[in-house]
Amino acid sequence: MEHALSPTTLTELRRPRPYPAVSVLTPTHRREPYRAQDQVRLRNVVAEAKKQLEADPSVTRERRADVGRQLDQALAEVDLTYAEDGLVIFAAPGEHQVWSLARSVPERVVLSDTFLTRNLVSAQAAERPYWVLSVSADRATLWHGSLDRITEARVGGFPLTRRVENFDAERRERIGDTPSTFRDDGTRHFLKDADSALSAILRRNPRPLYVTGEQAALSLLEEIGGVGRHAVHIPHGGLAHGTREAVWQAIEPRIVAENRAHADAVTRELVNARGRKSFAAGVDEVWRSAREGRIRLLAVEENFRMTVRGEGGEHLIPAGSDELDAREDIVDEIVEQCLETGADVRFVPDGTLSDARGIAGVLRF
Repeated sequence: MEHALSPTTLTELRRPRPYPAVSVLTPTHRREPYRAQDQVRLRNVVAEAKKQLEADPSVTRERRADVGRQLDQALAEVDLTYAEDGLVIFAAPGEHQVWSLARSVPERVVLSDTFLTRNLVSAQAAERPYWVLSVSADRATLWHGSLDRITEARVGGFPLTRRVENFDAERRERIGDTPSTFRDDGTRHFLKDADSALSAILRRNPRPLYVTGEQAALSLLEEIGGVGRHAVHIPHGGLAHGTREAVWQAIEPRIVAENRAHADAVTRELVNARGRKSFAAGVDEVWRSAREGRIRLLAVEENFRMTVRGEGGEHLIPAGSDELDAREDIVDEIVEQCLETGADVRFVPDGTLSDARGIAGVLRF
């Protein structure tokens, strides 16, 4: 299952497909006993997608069979043991993808000539993805991080390794064979190669970067002057060969502190915007401002959801999910619209925006 949404991947997902491009969305759960229910729910929603394919007169028999096979293959690839909060299946003639999201999605099936990506975009913004590079003299490991989850990223040649004969850094320093392993030319070239490989990844998929390693390794990266120089340095050795649990323990205090600081900064901006009368609050007002491209900063509580329906095309009013024209993912629509118009989107802890009814914006004009 896919987790990381890069700009290149999003562009590929958004390109037009031969009709029908099927998007299947369903909420999932991380814990029992709900996972058993999720399996049944997933099979039912895939069956509903096939039913819609059968009922669509514009879908030829060959394409119906092809997309049906793609849906079956996607369903077989789903492992709910590792389920998060939402699951998205994309299927079109000759292709399929399965995405696991750390953000809930409404249950729905959409047939179109493009895949429905707004929920992926919103989940990506909510997860605040980052990179962690862990370095030692003989290994550089890259980790993909989002919120409180990290996984090893085997991309761009990572992990990089270097074979060193009779390599025992601690002993060599102790007996004085060399002042520091990180002053060795071979080590310098190795870390420079790691920095270059990471630079290529960041060009394709820019994110905040944290680097862990011994202080000597971090100092050497500073001297090399590449992307590692501008990263947040966390002096902690041994993690290039470590587990993801060990890496998370090392970076958690910094991540938590930065998230708290970001939430405080958003609150201050919203207070200032109220004083300048450049403030929007509530789904209806924020939605209208987003459509007009007026939002500079969008703030959303992490678990805020609302189901609405349109009223006369000009306003949104609360609605039940069983109403015919209900829009269950209006928050994700707003997030995607704001990102496409260049707004800064920030997710903040629940309760932060209680006086703004869960969602607020700072206006450009």
